[in-house]
Amino acid sequence: MGKIADNLARIRQSLPEGVTLVAVSKFHPAEALREAYEAGQRVFGESRPQEMTAKCRILPEDIEWHMIGHLQTNKVKYIAPFVSLIHSVDSWRLAETIDREAAKAGRTIDVLLQLHIAQEETKFGWDAAELEHFLQDGRLTGLEHIRIRGLMGMASLTDNMSQVRDEFRTLHRDFVRFREKYLPHMDVLSMGMSGDYPIAIEEGATMVRIGSSIFGRREY
Repeated sequence: MGKIADNLARIRQSLPEGVTLVAVSKFHPAEALREAYEAGQRVFGESRPQEMTAKCRILPEDIEWHMIGHLQTNKVKYIAPFVSLIHSVDSWRLAETIDREAAKAGRTIDVLLQLHIAQEETKFGWDAAELEHFLQDGRLTGLEHIRIRGLMGMASLTDNMSQVRDEFRTLHRDFVRFREKYLPHMDVLSMGMSGDYPIAIEEGATMVRIGSSIFGRREY
């Protein structure tokens, strides 16, 4: 067994039943993904549409490709024919574009709505009140070619784990509230990365995005 396979086995053992592992493969070569694939991993997370498209062409067809990075509207068309889940829907304009490109591809695309929970300004995402406004007026739920599966958020990059826990807890609270009021079919809460995923799971994550703990440091 290679190092990637060992890492995957160790992480899988730490995940409770019902939590999906997204192997964050962005910036890693196709050979690294193939090693993870051969160890049984099927869900991979990428942040650049062109990189995802290039890997999709040469890797096995049963891979589920997740778009986890900030997505520009003019890049949606590249991934609309094959992407399994877009984690990073952070504006009405992007949601509308995905809906339009999904219709052209003859598909309905699963998406997560990204909420801004970190104290850093650099992270993307809806403000909870702003998102509620779009859910209240039915605009988001009225899009016919996207299926809102849940929420996604990124905690602050900090060593203060009680702050990270508070941010995850806030996201989980919004998830429960929005599910009860507007989106009863939501079943995915994507939060937690290599450094904080155990806390995310304790706070209700159903999907974690782990890269460096599987593939090692990224080569930019």
